Amino acid sequence: MEIRSDRRWDFDVGPAALWDAIAGVEHYRRWWPWLRRFEAEGLVAGDTWKCVVQPPLPYTLRFRVQLDEVEPHRLVAATVTGDVAGQARLEIDEHDEGCEARLVSQLAPGNGALRLVSRLAWPKRAIGHDWVLDTGAKQFVARAV
Repeated sequence: MEIRSDRRWDFDVGPAALWDAIAGVEHYRRWWPWLRRFEAEGLVAGDTWKCVVQPPLPYTLRFRVQLDEVEPHRLVAATVTGDVAGQARLEIDEHDEGCEARLVSQLAPGNGALRLVSRLAWPKRAIGHDWVLDTGAKQFVARAV
C-alpha cells in the first residue's frame, strides 16, 4: 500500500533564495493551514520535526520527519515515522531561469488501522496524498517565494 511520488517544481529564484524560504520553518503553519501542529528546531541534519496534518478527508495524520541528511541549497533526505512511514528526498538543482525542486518519496501507512483504511479506500488515500503535495506547493509559491 505504498505511495510513491516523484514531483518537480520550477522556481524563478536561485537555489539560495529557495533554500532560505524552505529553511523558514517558523512560517510553515502560516503557509499551510492544514498543518495543525508543527514543531521543529530548523532545517538541520539530526532535527526531528513533529507534524499533525489534516487533509480534506475525515482523518488526521500524526508523524515525525527525521532529517537524516541536509546539504544547504541542494538536498534534504528524511525518514518519516508515525501514521505515515517511509523515506523522502528533496533535491534542488539550478537552471538558467532559477532552480528546480524535486521531491521523491516512498510512504506507506504506519499503523494497522490506516493500513486497513488504505486497503478499503485506496483512491481516497491517493487523493489525500496528492492534495497535500499539490496544495502545499501552490501555497508555498504564493506565500513564501
